[in-house]
Amino acid sequence: MPRVCFASDFHLFSRRSTGDSHFEALVRIAKDCDYCVLGGDMFDFRWSVLTSDEATAQAALEWLARITDATDNTVVHFLFGNHDDHPLMHQLLPSLSTKRKDFEFSRFYYRLGNTIFLHGDVADRTMTAACLEQQRDSFHHGSRTPMQHRLYDLAVKAQLHRITPHAVYPKKRVAQRILSYLESIGHGINTGIEHVCFGHTHRPVDHYVLEGVTFHNCGAPIGTSNFRIVTRDVTISSAMPSSEPSIEIPTP
Repeated sequence: MPRVCFASDFHLFSRRSTGDSHFEALVRIAKDCDYCVLGGDMFDFRWSVLTSDEATAQAALEWLARITDATDNTVVHFLFGNHDDHPLMHQLLPSLSTKRKDFEFSRFYYRLGNTIFLHGDVADRTMTAACLEQQRDSFHHGSRTPMQHRLYDLAVKAQLHRITPHAVYPKKRVAQRILSYLESIGHGINTGIEHVCFGHTHRPVDHYVLEGVTFHNCGAPIGTSNFRIVTRDVTISSAMPSSEPSIEIPTP
């Protein structure tokens, strides 16, 4: 029975992220797992403080190589989120997966037996696969102005980053939207899905159950927000659908 750890929403390279402080803990936990799934928005092109998108992409590639090397033989599987689903990442990641046999990536979801992992931006509204792809493709990654950074800093200082997710993302509504999306892509409840690990909402979810499916969200290391690394053992059966191909990304 494979053991998996899941972490998401580090938003590295934004100045509000405390993700780097969790690197050693993630490595330590991942070493005791068969898989380490990174659930999207690990990097933040929109709010990056680096000099360019190219610099952000290169730093992201180096971080992924670093964690893959540090976790020994654990398979590191990277999922894109809306803040790091960037054309430059699409160009760079295939070379990393070629150089490091323990690194994999998928754009939208990753399934292991009775558990499916996804970023979770399908929680924004009811979506099909086509809707999600369109939303990702139209996401504006352009860098923010100094004034926008200051306003975001004020929002974090006022704790809005902790209050807002509870109002915008009620657990039941989020779970319903995720289940609707999974049904539309052929990974519905009748396919043996029992657990869903997701990010995006920045709201920790610990064993919330809807329609027999258990939901897990690790939160986000942003400011003083709560964050934890999710771990679980997955059940794999040959009768269950497999994940999407790791190479399913747009052609530049």
